[in-house]
Amino acid sequence: MPRFCANLTMMFNEVAFMDRFAAAAKAGFKGVEYLFPYEYDKNALADALKQNGLTQVLHNLPGGNRGAGERGIACHPQRVAEFQDGVARAIDYATALGCKQVNCLAGIRPHHLDPGEAREVFIRNLQFAAPKLKDAGIRLLIEPINTRDIPGFFLNYSQQALDIIKAAGSDNLFLQYDIYHMQIMEGDLARSIEANLALIPHMQLADNPGRHEPGTGEINFPWLFQFIDRIGYKGWIGCEYKPAAATEAGLGWIKPYLSGA
Repeated sequence: MPRFCANLTMMFNEVAFMDRFAAAAKAGFKGVEYLFPYEYDKNALADALKQNGLTQVLHNLPGGNRGAGERGIACHPQRVAEFQDGVARAIDYATALGCKQVNCLAGIRPHHLDPGEAREVFIRNLQFAAPKLKDAGIRLLIEPINTRDIPGFFLNYSQQALDIIKAAGSDNLFLQYDIYHMQIMEGDLARSIEANLALIPHMQLADNPGRHEPGTGEINFPWLFQFIDRIGYKGWIGCEYKPAAATEAGLGWIKPYLSGA
């Protein structure tokens, strides 16, 4: 049975961030993820996890100034030193939180930057980060994101990500497969997941259109969950969606699964 973790950046926004751990645990979740931990004290986050019996499943590497519209810096040639500093910071936090995998956001390609150069910068940054994270016992993931929600984002397709993983040449580099983003960009979800299962340690979900909870859009999630289970996926699935109303009011879809999380 699939294991689902709550994305605390997007879910339980009815309460303050540090209170979302308790809210997720009360709802039945055993794991959590969120975009970035860095504005919070790592020890306070670790305490919140421990007090609520939660596993920290995933967080991202530092991704630049989100408030200014940045969505990662890994393809930016002028930000390499900042990226490398961010790797050390991510290791520090992930170690404190017991988090075994982090995601690297490629970022929005600067309009003046050639796509080939952006790719090379991204690959070099991954080659820097992957062995350092491996030494700390942490997997490095990259995530394709749709161009409708984030126009100009550099990494958009699963095959593009797989080609970059191959070019980077690391055994500690994997694909984070977001069902919502890939439904928009390429569809054919079941075939793509099965074909690349060995390189997918983590998935995320939201329905389309709207990026709300399963059951609000076009994706046949009950069938897809059964399929993912049948082919032997063992990782977590992050609930990275915007609740259509209050978070708890929209959790009916997940009730049958939480007992096995």
